[in-house]
Amino acid sequence: MGKLWKLFLSTFYLSAFTFGGGYVIISLMKTKFVDEMHWMEEEEMLNYTAMAQSAPGAVAVNASILVGYRIAGFAGAVVAIIGTILPPLIIISVIFFFYEAFRSNLIVSAVLKGMQSGVAAVIADVVLNLSSTIVKNKDSISVIIMILAFVATFVLGVNVMVIIAACATIGIVREGLAVSRKEAAHELTGTL
Repeated sequence: MGKLWKLFLSTFYLSAFTFGGGYVIISLMKTKFVDEMHWMEEEEMLNYTAMAQSAPGAVAVNASILVGYRIAGFAGAVVAIIGTILPPLIIISVIFFFYEAFRSNLIVSAVLKGMQSGVAAVIADVVLNLSSTIVKNKDSISVIIMILAFVATFVLGVNVMVIIAACATIGIVREGLAVSRKEAAHELTGTL
């Protein structure tokens, strides 16, 4: 029960104080669950990030489901979802009731404009951390795929869904070939 409570408090806190969307919270989840709590490996977080981005829905919620399930099974997934969606729900409810005051308040407007720079920096941090993990693995094919995905997105303007589908297909083919090689090697060593 203690682990579920920590998971809830962590996701609630991250969600309450994260501005800038799902990509920002993923960086903070990595810091919390990989670096601080050591509940996951960095490679797992990278894989969950890819799955969260590929699945329909909010990236933050998708990542919470995957991380929560990895940490504490089905109960962990439920607790992480609740912890992630409660803060925005509370904040939006408050804003709804005080919308007119927030809309015309110069201080609130200035704070939100100032936070945009911080959000950009956190997103850049996510990109650098996740890409450095790929480079550290010294898998040249993964590095080439990453570079091609960046070029396709930012230079060529290819739709992100096409890039995700292409990368998923490449991943499936690579894993299939790896499994086939392992099975063939196992059969070869078994017959000798």
